Amino acid sequence: MFLLLKLIRESYLFAFQAIIVNKLRTILSLSGITIGIFSVISVLTVFDSLERSIRDSLSDLGNNVLFVQKWPWMMGGEYPWWKYVNRPETTLYELEEIVKRSKAAESSTFMFNTRSTAKYLNNSFSNVGIVAISHDYDKVLSVDIREGRYFTRVESLAGRNVAIIGSEIASSLYQGVDPIGKSIKIFGNKAVVIGVLASQGDGTFGNSTDEQIYVPVNYARSFVNMRYIGTSILVKALPQVSNQQLRDELTGVMRSLRKLKPGEDDNFAINEISVINQGLQAFFSGLAVIGWIIGAFSLLVGGFGIANIMFVSVRERTNIIGIQKAIGAKKYFILLEFLFEAVFLSLIGGIFGLILIFIGTLLLQGVMPFPLILSQENIVIGVGISTIIGLVSGFIPAWVASRLDPVEAIRYGV
Repeated sequence: MFLLLKLIRESYLFAFQAIIVNKLRTILSLSGITIGIFSVISVLTVFDSLERSIRDSLSDLGNNVLFVQKWPWMMGGEYPWWKYVNRPETTLYELEEIVKRSKAAESSTFMFNTRSTAKYLNNSFSNVGIVAISHDYDKVLSVDIREGRYFTRVESLAGRNVAIIGSEIASSLYQGVDPIGKSIKIFGNKAVVIGVLASQGDGTFGNSTDEQIYVPVNYARSFVNMRYIGTSILVKALPQVSNQQLRDELTGVMRSLRKLKPGEDDNFAINEISVINQGLQAFFSGLAVIGWIIGAFSLLVGGFGIANIMFVSVRERTNIIGIQKAIGAKKYFILLEFLFEAVFLSLIGGIFGLILIFIGTLLLQGVMPFPLILSQENIVIGVGISTIIGLVSGFIPAWVASRLDPVEAIRYGV
């Protein structure tokens, strides 16, 4: 242990001396490591932050929620749309039957999305996302209401003209006035605002509730033909029920409702978030490979820079190495001494690269559409890469130093 600490101390002193004495040479040599680590870890940081933001958005849709729809979700590959285009949309009747027949579902709801212009007095908000939902929507997916309340069952079933609006719509249309109890014009008709959703910020998929309005589906169906718009039945599994168990049950229920014969293909799709997650995993894995390729060239140059420093260091300290060996220093001692020095120099370059990335994440926080975070995992990867480059680049110079003949080494320095 004492020998290890001594080696680290001497390596630190020699490396520090190399930086002080040969500032320009050392900075130029280490810049390759710095740029390489910056390239690789910055790309990984952006990709990891984007992936985290996407997965957080997807988690809002519920990992234990299945979506019964016309169109299947697919990530990559050929999408045979012609197989699905003539399928019927899901209906409220099918929702009612699922509620009656399902033993694996905790709650179920029906929804569809459309767009309209929202108005209040002389203020208007165009292209608003209208989310038409049945009553149990808040039991399947989270509905975060900042002010006001959710629909009552009577309002939902009767299709009352009531609405829950997003925070951005509230601030744009009502401009400081409390919107609760005020009217809002959608579909060319007036509805009463009974709630305001909490601010969510920009969604990664553009699915932020800030610019959405929730209305009862029985109200919206008066203005929208549901046969020609994408409808969905959302079914949440009981805590002890797996998604596969729920999927099997829903498949049986839907095939029965649509009177499909044995062997006949399903004319509906049952989607879940895992499909998107698997596609994202493959997508981001591919991007990570691109990131490594981008940084590999800089890391290669950085490795040559470290090797150059170490060869120069061996040449400048040849007589010192000869004296060390003459008084009994073992080959492994010399080898480890120079290896530690190479690793230390490489780590300096890597740490500078990580510092630049950290500063960049702070500067870009307000610019990027998702939060940039330099994770501990990427810091460990950066430090690990720097260490490996130091070991690989410093091994040959260290090996050469450890094999020097003490007499020749001392004579070289005279």
